[in-house]
Amino acid sequence: MKKTIFVVLAAASLLFAESYQINTLSAKQMGMAHTGAGMKLGSESMHFNPGGLGFLNKTLDISAGATFIIPEVEVWVNGKKTVNDKLGTPLYVYAASNITDWLSAGVSFTTPYGNSADYGKDWAGAGILQDISLAVYAVQPTVAFKPISQLSIGAGPAIYFGSFEQSKALVAPGQLNALMSSSLAMAPKVQDIVDKYKNKSAVSATFSGDADVAVAVNAGIMYDILYDKLALGVAYRSEAKMKVAKGKTEINYVDKTDIDHLNQISGGKAVPIPPIDQDNFKAELPLPANLNTGVSFRPIESLLLAFDWQWVFWGTYKKLELNFDNTYVTKDAAGNPTKSMVSKKNYHDTFAYRLGAQYTVIDQLDVRCGVYYDESPVDDDYLTPESPSTDKLGGTIGFSFRPISSLSIDASLLRSVALPGRDATSGSNKDKTDGLNGRYEVTAWVPSVGLSYSF
Repeated sequence: MKKTIFVVLAAASLLFAESYQINTLSAKQMGMAHTGAGMKLGSESMHFNPGGLGFLNKTLDISAGATFIIPEVEVWVNGKKTVNDKLGTPLYVYAASNITDWLSAGVSFTTPYGNSADYGKDWAGAGILQDISLAVYAVQPTVAFKPISQLSIGAGPAIYFGSFEQSKALVAPGQLNALMSSSLAMAPKVQDIVDKYKNKSAVSATFSGDADVAVAVNAGIMYDILYDKLALGVAYRSEAKMKVAKGKTEINYVDKTDIDHLNQISGGKAVPIPPIDQDNFKAELPLPANLNTGVSFRPIESLLLAFDWQWVFWGTYKKLELNFDNTYVTKDAAGNPTKSMVSKKNYHDTFAYRLGAQYTVIDQLDVRCGVYYDESPVDDDYLTPESPSTDKLGGTIGFSFRPISSLSIDASLLRSVALPGRDATSGSNKDKTDGLNGRYEVTAWVPSVGLSYSF
């Protein structure tokens, strides 16, 4: 039982589930499939391509908004469907100023990484995940300068901090039945207790923690090939390591007297819950590097087209290792007790392709549309419900309305679908101790709203 309990702790820190990068940090640009690496976006360039900030021609440019990720994740295990539809709400604020003709500066606050899921306490995969709530925040001061009128170079440190909370079952529904020996099963009240938890998790654990500050570099360059007609941009955000130095664990019982009774009559061998709630753990997870290349083209004054190619360096995420300070959680390959538990991930790099268009109907109104294709970084035999990953096709629409020249009301809507649904085989992978076989169907509606002000 002790080994079984700690098998499910391999991903217990879960600072970030896979596919935890958020690409919905502008209501304007989400309408164009989140293109922007090759566009002059004012203060929003700090996220998409800091090199574009040098083309800002406003004394002050402010943009703020929120996105509402409304998922419908269906997980089918042994013919039974479980749904996660927990709302996620990334936020963004950008503010920048043109200081001189050749120098601009600004600062941004965004939530570039996160995850939110709730499958319930008693579903078939409760031993891997019940619920998770994660938010990673970034503050990024940025400076950009133009050595010549057509070229801008920008850079700034992305300063990350965040927190998480996650729950999972230590004794999942029906698991007590497998733990009872034939002699123990004959003892008084034992069968009643086992039947009570046939469809209910008897013991769960909640893991939580605050991450230490981590720093990456976000830098970019933009070249105006044809003034206000054709522009090319390249941006790079370096990898960062998010670390939890003192994670906390809380063990939750439906009825502790039931577990105490089983342990009392078995000499503590029936359900040996280790004292992890009296210990702390450490964990580390990468925020992957990104390379973004974009081009924008204006064939006529009222029409703007954009294409982005995004390379996400997920290949750096090979494993998640959780280290308790004092509790020996399992044994290593040589059979020696160890305080560490390793969950194999073995992600690979991915590419995303984005195409967007913006059309100015009248001076007060822009309309937008776009389409994108985003690859999954995880193979079928490593796929788990922490954040189900699939190749995704998305379509977007949006608009900006300017009641006055300095104020813009921005809105967009994204529809994302999996291509196609996936059959996870991680539960049969001998290299992965926290897997689950199942069928994943993933879709999402993502509305976004924002305001922009400049003068």
